[in-house]
Amino acid sequence: MVGSGSAQSASAASHSSSATAAPQELVLVMDFGSQTAQLIARRVREQNVFCQVVRHDLTAQRIRELNPKGIILSGGPASVYSAGAPTIDPAIYELNVPILGICYGMQITCQTLGGKILPADAREFGRAPCSHVAGNPLFDGIPKTFNAWMSHGDQVEALAGDFETIAHTSTCPNAAVYHKSRMIYGLQFHPEVTHTQFGGHLLANFVLKICGCEGTWRISSLIEQQMERIRTIVGTDQVICGLSGGVDSSVVAALISKAIGKQLSCIFVDNGMLRKDERQQVEEQFSRHFKTDLHVVDARARFLGELAGVSDPQRKRKIIGKVFIDVFRDEARSIPNAKYLAQGTLYPDVIESGANPDGPAATIKSHHNVGGLPAELGFELIEPLRDLFKDEVRRMGLELGLPDVMVWRHPFPGPGLAVRCLGEVTEERLRIIRDADAILIEEL
Repeated sequence: MVGSGSAQSASAASHSSSATAAPQELVLVMDFGSQTAQLIARRVREQNVFCQVVRHDLTAQRIRELNPKGIILSGGPASVYSAGAPTIDPAIYELNVPILGICYGMQITCQTLGGKILPADAREFGRAPCSHVAGNPLFDGIPKTFNAWMSHGDQVEALAGDFETIAHTSTCPNAAVYHKSRMIYGLQFHPEVTHTQFGGHLLANFVLKICGCEGTWRISSLIEQQMERIRTIVGTDQVICGLSGGVDSSVVAALISKAIGKQLSCIFVDNGMLRKDERQQVEEQFSRHFKTDLHVVDARARFLGELAGVSDPQRKRKIIGKVFIDVFRDEARSIPNAKYLAQGTLYPDVIESGANPDGPAATIKSHHNVGGLPAELGFELIEPLRDLFKDEVRRMGLELGLPDVMVWRHPFPGPGLAVRCLGEVTEERLRIIRDADAILIEEL
């Protein structure tokens, strides 16, 4: 439960250990409510360029402070002409930073700069043959006709005088446009999804050729940055990491262990609801790959005692969470000079929890670990993975020398097998579920 998914501090102080600590190339994705905003960011990062998702209403002044090499405006479900539709600071178009609008991002750009947006004759959803005009760098290396993925109800009906059409479909005359005197581009289709042919190539053209990024962001250099930052923050104090056996907490432990060695202590709580032989596997892998202390707490009887007679799923979750906090706190207090708590918060957790002041404001969902360790624990929080997606965490794990069995471990919920147990949680029911789970995992 400590290993992944917290976007809130366990105390008044927090050290995010951000991946942007050192100056580097940055591309921003301004989110207009798109389901694929995170996917756009991942596609940019595939070009070895760091990318962050930010709010659509971020001011031009704030963007200037962030100093991005490029800006991508995401799609979204709204219509630009509807009341309450997401807007953009018009001064952003005056920053002389390359801009790529996707779907709604294209429509709001064209409308803001003098174009006309109207409902399409029919909502368009699916693949459509798209043809582009040769000679524009956005389409370098892309066949003249390719399949593009459309998902829109509105489209650009008329362009402002400084815009030109550079691609079209049979039903969308302005499938791609660009501004003749500024580095502003628009796409009615979605290059970030796999359904669009050469979509990754198109985004690479924007990021590398139009924005001029060099693609120098590497996991290996990030590891060195994070290790130095962790040493600076921690000094001579101790760090505690809750080890769950999952990839997030394992990578956090490996990174911090490499940075400060014996100053890290890990705590693994056996709540009696683990997978078959999981405790033994965690202990074995830990002793093989880590050179720091592991505190294994056998709390099986305590958890099962608190769950006796409880059948309601939500009550079971709350009880498990509360008992975990109590057990973890008791063990943490036994570790001298412990000042910091390390957690495996990931970038999607930060975005979806609304924890980043520059990020999307609405909370999409809470996470099982958000707020799980309350302020009374008294630790300062270290979150060295909070700017990374899951695939990047796995790459970091491999870079740190963790074995495949740890990096590709099958996901498992914090409350364990209890969430799969109908009715009261008993040892016999857990045994049956545990054996069934082991058979399933073996067959996967």
